[in-house]
Amino acid sequence: MVAGQMSVSQAIPALRTETNDDALELMVREHARLVYRVVYSVLRNHHDAEDATQETFLRVLRYREKLDNVREARNWLARIAWRVAVGRRPRGDEVVLNEISEAAAQVRTTDASADQILLQSEMQKALHDLIAALPAKLRDPLVLSTLEELTPRDVAEVLGINEAAVRSRLFRARHLLRTRLTALLEGKHET
Repeated sequence: MVAGQMSVSQAIPALRTETNDDALELMVREHARLVYRVVYSVLRNHHDAEDATQETFLRVLRYREKLDNVREARNWLARIAWRVAVGRRPRGDEVVLNEISEAAAQVRTTDASADQILLQSEMQKALHDLIAALPAKLRDPLVLSTLEELTPRDVAEVLGINEAAVRSRLFRARHLLRTRLTALLEGKHET
C-alpha cells in the first residue's frame, strides 16, 4: 500500500470521526472506480454514470451512520451504486450517442477492415440485446459477475440474495444466452 493511503478497514473508523468533506473525499478516492463501473454497467452512458456515481457518494455521506453495521465497505458501496443505477435506468430502448462515437473512434484507430469492425459491432450489439432481453433476476447477477467481475459472494450481497441463488441464476442466464446466441447465429447462416 502506498504511504498516505488508508485501507478500507482503516477508512471505516476514519469516516465516523472525520468531517463530512474529508469522509466523502476518502470514500471517493478509495472506491470511485468501482462505483462508476457498477453504475455504467447498468446505465451504459458516461454522463448518466457520472451523475449516478455522485448520487451514490451523496447517499453514502447521508447514511454514513450505518457504517457500524457494514462488514465490507466495498460491497456496501456496490449495493448502493447498483440501486442508484437501477433507479435511474431509462425505460425502453434508447440510442446512446456515446456508443456511436465509440464505434466511430474504433474505425479511425484500428487496423481491422471495415467488414471486420462491422461484424464485431453487430456481434456486440446482438449480445448486448440478448443480455438486455434476459429477465432482470437473471440479467442482474450476470452483469455484476461477468462485466463487473464481482465474486458470487459479492453479487449476493449487492443484490440481497444468497450465494447459491446467484450461482443458479448465473448458470441459467449463461445457458439461456448460449441457446439464444446459437439460434441467432444458425439463423443468419441459413440465409
